[in-house]
Amino acid sequence: MILAVDTSALLAIFKGEPSARGWMRLLALAGRRGRTVVCDVVAAEVSARFPSEIQFSEALASLGIEFDPIGLAAATLAGRLHAAYRQEGGPRQHLIPDFLIGAHAAKQADSLAAIDRGYLRRYFDGLKVIAPKSS
Repeated sequence: MILAVDTSALLAIFKGEPSARGWMRLLALAGRRGRTVVCDVVAAEVSARFPSEIQFSEALASLGIEFDPIGLAAATLAGRLHAAYRQEGGPRQHLIPDFLIGAHAAKQADSLAAIDRGYLRRYFDGLKVIAPKSS
């Protein structure tokens, strides 16, 4: 079992938001069942909160999270779905990084820990999106 983690979940944890405890429980449970990973986009978005790559790497390791780069199949899927989104009149609210995160989870994981604002379930049919009950 592989759980991909979205930026929203990690930022909630690292910023100490009210939902952090729920995300931590979710990640701990996932870690007991298999691997927990982040893709390049999530790593880039979240690492900016840390003073160094080493501290960021240690923070991920403390949560049991591994780095898993986006593969070509996921990148291609993200491009196709983002193009469809824009052709359907989708606003620039969701940019290609959002679609890269979703495609990474769809192609390289079994589920995605994220706050779904609607586009994940709409464009990534069959992707299991999970969040703690409190978020």
